[in-house]
Amino acid sequence: MKLQRTLACGLLALSLSLPALAMNLNEAMSALGAAKSSGQLGEQPNGYLGVVSPGGSAEEVARLINQARQAEYQRLAKENGLQLGDVEALAGQKALEKTPSGQYIQLNGKWLLK
Repeated sequence: MKLQRTLACGLLALSLSLPALAMNLNEAMSALGAAKSSGQLGEQPNGYLGVVSPGGSAEEVARLINQARQAEYQRLAKENGLQLGDVEALAGQKALEKTPSGQYIQLNGKWLLK
């Protein structure tokens, strides 16, 4: 009985703390520069971030920012009567061009240090 109560309290505490541990988009945006500079994330030609070197919060940062990018690409495509893929490709091309030297970009499926 005591074990069940302890487990129940532990599960309750865990379930209450998970939302507080989750990263939000603003935190992801704040972490993006460091993640790109450290070589964890890079720009892809499809307009989205990719994970170059997993670890830390790189996957979560990429996931949150890619969700926001996709929503924006969809909005732009709809407003301008374009296909989503065309907007993604244009955004990807610009992102690759704007990436400063010393950060990763993906070309032909391989990560390259620009």
